[in-house]
Amino acid sequence: MDKNTITGLVLMGLLLIGFSWWSQPSAEKKAEMARQDSIAAITKQKAEAVQKLVSAKRIESFKEQKLKDTTALFSKAFSGQQEDIILKNNKLELTLNTKGGTVTKAVIKNFNDKDGNTDITLFDNSQQKLSFTFSAKEANISTDDLFFQPSAQTDSSVTLTADAGEGKSLVLNYVLGKDYLLHMSMNVNGMANLFAPDMNSMDINWKDKCKQLEKGFSFENRYSTLTYHKSAGGTDYLQESKEKIDEPINKKTDWIAFKNQFFSAVMISENDFADNALLTSIPQQKGSGYLKQYEAKLKTSFDPSGKTPSKFEFYYGPNDFRLLKSIQKQSHFNKDLELERLVYLGWPLFRIINRWFTIYIFDFLSNWFSMGIVLILITLFLKLITFPMVKKSYMSSAKMRVLKPKLEAATSQYSKPEDQMLKQQAMMSEYAKYGVSPLSGCIPMLIQMPIWIAMFNFVPNAIQLRGQSFLWIKDLSTYDPIITWNKSIWLIGDHLSLTCILFCVANVLYSWMTMRQQSDQMVGQQADQMKIMKWMMYLMPVTFFFMFNEYSSGLNFYYFISLFFSAAIMWTLRKTTNDEKLLMILEAKYQNNKSNPKKVSGLAARLQAMQEQQQEMQRKKEELERKRRK
Repeated sequence: MDKNTITGLVLMGLLLIGFSWWSQPSAEKKAEMARQDSIAAITKQKAEAVQKLVSAKRIESFKEQKLKDTTALFSKAFSGQQEDIILKNNKLELTLNTKGGTVTKAVIKNFNDKDGNTDITLFDNSQQKLSFTFSAKEANISTDDLFFQPSAQTDSSVTLTADAGEGKSLVLNYVLGKDYLLHMSMNVNGMANLFAPDMNSMDINWKDKCKQLEKGFSFENRYSTLTYHKSAGGTDYLQESKEKIDEPINKKTDWIAFKNQFFSAVMISENDFADNALLTSIPQQKGSGYLKQYEAKLKTSFDPSGKTPSKFEFYYGPNDFRLLKSIQKQSHFNKDLELERLVYLGWPLFRIINRWFTIYIFDFLSNWFSMGIVLILITLFLKLITFPMVKKSYMSSAKMRVLKPKLEAATSQYSKPEDQMLKQQAMMSEYAKYGVSPLSGCIPMLIQMPIWIAMFNFVPNAIQLRGQSFLWIKDLSTYDPIITWNKSIWLIGDHLSLTCILFCVANVLYSWMTMRQQSDQMVGQQADQMKIMKWMMYLMPVTFFFMFNEYSSGLNFYYFISLFFSAAIMWTLRKTTNDEKLLMILEAKYQNNKSNPKKVSGLAARLQAMQEQQQEMQRKKEELERKRRK
């Protein structure tokens, strides 16, 4: 690019900048433009407000027209007096309102809430709303707009009727069972000609603002989910931590549950909900008093002739595994509902452990002892079961510890970095001579991990721990604060949980004992690597503190007791193990294997064969290298 071109481009740029500056409006013009924009914005807001008012008046006018037109469908049912109807038994009290004809309040008896009240209000009319909509030829019919007349009312049953005129009606029948199950049937009378011939379904809209019922918001929120059961079997749920709006469910379902940690509201359909359901779950802010905003937009079958009623069942009650399983027998639908899956027991392997082991032991012990003692006894029982594996693991480590001098002597010649494979082979050879398996110390410990994870899933969902005190712990189902403050601190929250601190301290001590035991058996470079790993193992309990400070004191207490017993078992085994005697046993075994090589079997034999194979491969490699050099 030459000098003239550059000069031309610069002049063009200056010209554009000057023109832009010259053409911009003055301060007075800018003020006038801002004023005009403000006027336009206000005018737009007023227009929108007027439009809303006009729409509201049109709706009101439409309703008034229906009220005045005595021949209009449901004209009598568009006005009336709202009346609360109570259905109750010893465990549940439900309030139905004649406006809409659905349950507007559910009180679960004999469960204290976080404020100390003796009953739990699962929801009331300010949080929950349920409506059924039918598409007739002339207009949509929504139960939300109708006033129902009660009849045949008892403490546990009622019939609600919306008069459609000329002998036509919409009838809802409710019967409350002995526990927490409400039976409902819906049918129309004399209205077949009001619907299109191919109309065979109804729309259902169910909303609920899920209340915070427990002390710990974060922990309860983690276990509160919109859950549904697929008609083909199995449950699924909307992810609890993410906002999901109108999430499509492309499979038929037979129940939808608005689930808290320990209580649920469940709607069950006899004829399934169609495979075009839209589900919503919106997490709420801490301090709002709510956990989630739920909504389910559903479709199910409807017979406009009235010959076949649409039947539903509602469960308003605790998430108790045994109780939910018994609801299967109380249901009239003859379906495998699997309501017990509302109690989350973990992934398949951990679910099997909890389903066929933990629950039975827990149920048996809870008949005799308080919940805190039950957790201690379960821990002891599990330690007794796993003790043979723990002892085998420890003895394997002890054998490696007493053989450490021999390993150092056998590998001392391999000090160079390139000799690490030879050094490892020499170590494996020594282990094989004495019949010691390095892996036998790891496998038994890995077997215990599923139990830990299974309990991690079981304890937070065990409603039996709710409200149960033990020692300084007021409620085993939530955290036990020793210090609280008003403002939430990142990663910590607004409290310090004592059981969490005890668990983390016990974890540090147990890690120290484990690292010490492992360092006693490490040789050469392994010992150097262990020094680095040691600090990582100490860092893990610190990480656990930030994870578990919000968790239930029952879970933290279980882990604390478990680690305490593990440390006690390890200390006892260390004190009762005679290293000199153990070394003599290993020497005798070595001499026996030396004189009878065919008797070497198991992992030791495989290690020895692997060692010989590696040596042969190394020999061939060296031989090829020599030939290449020649």
